Amino acid sequence: MQAKRIIPCLDVDDGRVVKGLKFKGIRDAGDPVELARRYNDQGADELTFLDIGASYKSRATLLEVVRQVAAEVFIPLCVGGGIRTVEDMREAMNAGADKVSVCTAALQNPSLLRDMAHAYGSQCVVLSIDAARAGTAPNGKPCWHVYSHGGRRDSGLSAVAWAQQAVELGAGEILLNSIDADGTGAGYDLELTRTILEAVPVPVIASGGAGNLEQIVNVLLPEGADTAASPQATPSPGGADAALVASLLHFGKTTIPEIKKYAESKGVCVRW
Repeated sequence: MQAKRIIPCLDVDDGRVVKGLKFKGIRDAGDPVELARRYNDQGADELTFLDIGASYKSRATLLEVVRQVAAEVFIPLCVGGGIRTVEDMREAMNAGADKVSVCTAALQNPSLLRDMAHAYGSQCVVLSIDAARAGTAPNGKPCWHVYSHGGRRDSGLSAVAWAQQAVELGAGEILLNSIDADGTGAGYDLELTRTILEAVPVPVIASGGAGNLEQIVNVLLPEGADTAASPQATPSPGGADAALVASLLHFGKTTIPEIKKYAESKGVCVRW
């Protein structure tokens, strides 16, 4: 099994790390520079920095905060929020990002993904998909729609179709955010994760819903593996390449070493 990644996520608004419930009910979670330093020291595999207000407040990514965070970490840093052009990407990379995440801008202008990949390579282009369940498809299977502007606008697009189109254009990785699960602590949307994984040939990072160690393990284990013993365990794990974790870490409920030690005990290959 390829080593799975544990990635802390810093959702930043007005210079502070925040966390909400289903993209609402935002509360303060700390200083981004302090948290970045902590997670780097704990052994996080990567760090994701999302300026969550940038797309709907129409302001640029907080590049100064990005520079401060980049100065504190020695692991790959992904920056998203307010990146609308290749020039925005260039500024983020110059500020210390190793790759960038785009969501709303890519929906509005899909060719942006191709332009970014041509400029920096697909490995630097992450498509962020904010998805929510939208009933059942004609084939009887569940479907998910992609949302823009921080989860505020339903694009009407199928999450699966959009992921496939984005990869064809040049996205090298998918950051998959479940709006339904976000901040609930009830576990990742395993069905959504598996569906997107089966549809695209690039790594998928699962995001939204982590409430305990078992749920993190379940979203990382490949299909067919035995899930972690838990009342919330399901017979079909997610199989994601990486797990994004926020509230559990920000509010001191666990640490990166604890997550990795537990995951390893359940058969998940992790990096030390």
